[in-house]
This record gives sequence, structure tokens and C-alpha cells, in this order.
Amino acid sequence: MGAPRRYGTSIDRAGLALGAGALMLGLLTMLLLLPGGHGAQALALGLVLGTLFGALALTVLAGPLWLVLHVAGIRGPVAAALAGIVLALALFVAAQTRGFGLFDAQPLASDVALFRWVGALLTAGLIAILASGIALAMWRIAYRRR
Repeated sequence: MGAPRRYGTSIDRAGLALGAGALMLGLLTMLLLLPGGHGAQALALGLVLGTLFGALALTVLAGPLWLVLHVAGIRGPVAAALAGIVLALALFVAAQTRGFGLFDAQPLASDVALFRWVGALLTAGLIAILASGIALAMWRIAYRRR
């Protein structure tokens, strides 16, 4: 067995990774608008707003998680991909199930609730796959072996 791989970063590489992640989210937003037959202005606006809101979301949601993992020494590519998956799953399942069922105005019938949860998990799973790819790309930009 070799020595464990150690990864290091700097503030400029972390900033570049944040910018690249935000741009990838902006491009994803633009791609989601394409099937709607929107014009060039709407696509450009989707790119700009997706990038801006993506940067905000990455800073507010993923930043603290990244900081905890970084300080704990958990800095590998698997950790980055898992962090992207877990964060996306939690965020999108919570959004589709009204806060994991905590904020329902009326309790749902059990068969309806089951379909809501299954649909939320499947939809969030697809988004989580994309999030893991973005997280891996950001990790590759931010970290280098020491």
C-alpha cells in the first residue's frame, strides 16, 4: 500500500472552481430552456440568471459542506461526488415533498404519499447524478496532489 493521497487547494483555485460550477449550472439552466422553443434572448437570460443563482446556491449551500469536509481532511474525488449527490438529493426531495412532509397543509392518503415520495426520489436522483458530475469537475479544478 502506498502513502495516502493528500490533496491541497488555494483560495484562487477554490474561486475558479466556484466560478466553473456556477457556469455549469448556468449552462444547465439554458439547456433546460431549449426544448421550450424560447428565443435567443430567453436562452441568454437563462444562462446569466442560472449562473448568478448557481453561484449563490453553491456559496450558501455547498460552501459550508465543503468547508467541513476540507477541514476534516476528507478531500478526495469520491467525497466530492458523494457531497454533490447528498446535497442535491436532500434539497430536491425536500422541495418536492414540502419539507419532507413537515409543511403539508393536509395529510395525504398513504397511496398518494407513496407516489409523491417515489417520484421525488427518482427525479432528485437524476438531478443528483448531474450534481455529482458538477462536484467532480469543481473538485478537479480546486484540488491538486501534494
